Amino acid sequence: MIKSFRDLEIYQESYKLMIVVHEIVNKFPLYEKSDLSSQIRRASKSIPSNIAEGWAKRSHEKEFKHYLEVALGSANEMEVHLETAKGLRYLSVIKSDELLKRYLQLGGKIASLKRNWKSF
Repeated sequence: MIKSFRDLEIYQESYKLMIVVHEIVNKFPLYEKSDLSSQIRRASKSIPSNIAEGWAKRSHEKEFKHYLEVALGSANEMEVHLETAKGLRYLSVIKSDELLKRYLQLGGKIASLKRNWKSF
């Protein structure tokens, strides 16, 4: 039974990914601290935050879906940032591909919840 946003699989996965990503970007070059690293940290935090905020407004379909759309947009943004980090060789191909796969799956689950939110 889902009692809180913390019970949502998409929240749990997005939170885990956010922690992993934060640990990784701390190893990026210093000159990226206020650029790519900062963008990655903000986008990764946006996903669980918007899921939590949307959950609070779930009785209003339009608002709930809006927050899920924002979370999905941030998941897509993370895909671009991770590809950039891989291209700049800040991330190994293996680590980047693993994270990209997880964000792609997360995006699919967010989209699915948005479509089927009344049945959960």
